[in-house]
Amino acid sequence: MNKIWLFLVRSYVQLGLFFYYRKVLVAKQQPFSKNEAVIFLGNHQNALMDALVIAAKNGRFVYFLTRASVFSNPLVAKILRSLRMLPVYRVRDGWKTISKNDEVFKTCSKLLQDKKAIAVFPEGNHNLKRTVRPLSKGFTRIVFETLAKYPDTRLSLIPVGINYEDAIGYANGVLLNFGTTIKVTSQDIIKSPNMAQQLKTRVHEELCALTTHIDSKAYDDTLQRLEADKVDFLNPIAVNKYVDTGFNGAHLKTATQGGWTKRFFVSLLKCVLLPPYLVWKQILLPRIKEREFVSTFRFAVVLTLVPFYLILSTTIIAGIFGLPVAGIYLLGILIVALLAVKL
Repeated sequence: MNKIWLFLVRSYVQLGLFFYYRKVLVAKQQPFSKNEAVIFLGNHQNALMDALVIAAKNGRFVYFLTRASVFSNPLVAKILRSLRMLPVYRVRDGWKTISKNDEVFKTCSKLLQDKKAIAVFPEGNHNLKRTVRPLSKGFTRIVFETLAKYPDTRLSLIPVGINYEDAIGYANGVLLNFGTTIKVTSQDIIKSPNMAQQLKTRVHEELCALTTHIDSKAYDDTLQRLEADKVDFLNPIAVNKYVDTGFNGAHLKTATQGGWTKRFFVSLLKCVLLPPYLVWKQILLPRIKEREFVSTFRFAVVLTLVPFYLILSTTIIAGIFGLPVAGIYLLGILIVALLAVKL
């Protein structure tokens, strides 16, 4: 039953992503098995959207390590756990809670021993900047504890670069960029006393190559230059090369995304979905304290309020004008939505 539930949720999220993003691209440096112990290690810019994109597009049902604060509501906690999310406690959650991570890491080790997949965001928190920040040691602790308790386990660490055209925007593109698999065994740890630092360094280097990585020392000036030159942030290799060469040489520019026609259909979509749009714009958006959550809450509106409004309005129209008119109304809105997003 749990797998059926997960399949239904994943399918619904995939449908939501289709209507939310202009395109969702997936690139793999190499194929990876669906029957092995895997730790996906992603950069973390865009709050829950990062996890949703990985969950919908990696091909496996994944357990996610998620900050414990979102589990504060009992009902929400139950739903999150049913979606294979595991709470991770941080210092800001209180020193007394840190010990609870011991049980979480034991759970992760058992899952990996059973050849399951888990996902970790080793930067430790989210940030909209196009920079891969220093990695925490949490994922190396999982690696070491798993191989110490289950020495026959063969772990595959897969770095994942998540690239957004505009992380808090709507109807933009996203690239899920899977890197080269890093194999780790108990023998590797025995042979390399400094394995923890080596893993952190290698994963950090991989993430810097898999996503646009702008040095923090010249971040603002570099980002302004890249945006002015309209580089394609869904091609991180080209963007990083362009920066490394001092903005010399050819670089890939974004194609014109619809122009006035796109703006027209976006405006039209807001009109035909005015009630849920007003709830988003006037009630929810002003309450968001962290910009990293803007896209997450907007996507939540797409998954909940919009379908509810469409079902309600279509039912009312069907009752007044009949099913054919209601069908034309619903089809018309879907076409407008597709044109607004995909142009």
